[in-house]
Parts: sequence; structure tokens; C-alpha cells
Amino acid sequence: MSRQIHVGRVDELGPGQRKLAFIDGGSIVLFNIDGTIHAIDNACPHNGASLASGQLDGCVLRCPAHGLRFDVRTGCMPGAGGLSVTTFPVHAIDGQLVVSLDGQAATPLRAQTCRAST
Repeated sequence: MSRQIHVGRVDELGPGQRKLAFIDGGSIVLFNIDGTIHAIDNACPHNGASLASGQLDGCVLRCPAHGLRFDVRTGCMPGAGGLSVTTFPVHAIDGQLVVSLDGQAATPLRAQTCRAST
């Protein structure tokens, strides 16, 4: 069953901004990219480093610890295969940002779904 977690107001996350939200003892990072909100787990799948302060180039976030890059829209590393970071659906409901969590934790994207687009 999906849980809906309120993580802030829509108007507090303008284009180009990011926000760290704490949920169930963990954290996620929300990004406003050209008016669309994306949410990912704040822990890099490589070694658990925080992704919140990583450099964002378009839709690609660079892990500040080891330089791995992830597309915040899909959670996938650019190119074929590789690690992936968990993504979360985000919706605006009555002016609030709401993150959907499935069950107790979100299921990470599998590496085989992270293929280069053609």
C-alpha cells in the first residue's frame, strides 16, 4: 500500500532549487528542474554518501563523494547499466508537495532498467 508523505509546500521549491526532506529516519532530496519536481533517495548506492549537495548539471546529479552521476528523473546512471538511486513519485496536492512511498520503503530501480536510450 502506498503512503503519501507531505514534504513541504509547492511554492517553497522554485525552479533550480532543491530541498532535503527527512522521512522515517532517512532522507530524500527534491529537485525542481524546469518546473517539474523530482525526488530521489539522499544516499548514493555506491557507499551511502549524501547526494543533497551534489552538483546538478541539467537533470544529472554528481555524487560529491566519488563523482558517480545519476539522472534525477530516472535514478539511472548515464550510459548502459550501472548503479541506480531510488526515485519517488511526487505530486502537488492542494499546494503541498506529496511524496508517495510504496510499502515500508521504495523499491530501487533495477540496473537492467537503466539502459541507454536510443
